[in-house]
Amino acid sequence: MYGTWWDNFSSRLDSTAFDAAFVLSRLTLDRGGEVSDCDLQPPEKMLCIDVRLQTLDYVVDGKLKNTYIISTSKFGTGCRQNTGCTPIGWHVVAERIGEDVSPGTIFKGRRVTGLATDLSSDSADDLITSRILWLSGLQPGFNQGGQVDSKNRYIYIHGTAQEHLLGKPMSEGCIRMANSDVVELFGLVNTDTAVFIG
Repeated sequence: MYGTWWDNFSSRLDSTAFDAAFVLSRLTLDRGGEVSDCDLQPPEKMLCIDVRLQTLDYVVDGKLKNTYIISTSKFGTGCRQNTGCTPIGWHVVAERIGEDVSPGTIFKGRRVTGLATDLSSDSADDLITSRILWLSGLQPGFNQGGQVDSKNRYIYIHGTAQEHLLGKPMSEGCIRMANSDVVELFGLVNTDTAVFIG
C-alpha cells in the first residue's frame, strides 16, 4: 500500500500534535515543478492540498504535473467530527466512486440522484457532483479513528454545482473541484494514492 515511504515518513510525525510546517518543510513544491528539500523518497503519485492557496497539486515521481483550483471548508481546518472543518494531515484515497457517470451527475449518500442543470448555482445546497474520491486518514488519533476519523466523516474530493465559488473556502468539510477537473483527476489517481492536506 504506502510501503516503506509512508513507514519512514510517519515515524517522524507526532500524530497527537501534527506539525504541518514540519511536513511542508520536508515536501515543498517549488513552482518549477520539483519536490525540494525532501530527504525521503515521495510516493509515486500524490495529491498536495494547500488550504491557504486553495489549490490541489497533482505530483508524480516528485514532479508537479498539474495544479487545480479548489474550495475547502468555510469553517476552517480541523479533524473533529461535527465541526464541518476540512481535516489536515496525511490521507489516502480509500474509494473512487462514479467512474462511468456523466459529468454534473448529483450524488446523495454516494448514489446517483440526477443531473445538475446549473454548475454555477447560488443555492445553499452543498451538492456532490461528477466524481467522488473518498479519503481516509492515515494518522491514528489525529485524523483516523474515534471522533477524528476522516472516512467516517465522509470527507471527499468531489465536483460542485458552485464552480463560481472555487478559490475560496466555501465547502462544508470536503474538497470541492470544478467538474471537468475532478473527472480528469479521477482518471489519474488510484485507491491508495497519498493525499496531504495542510
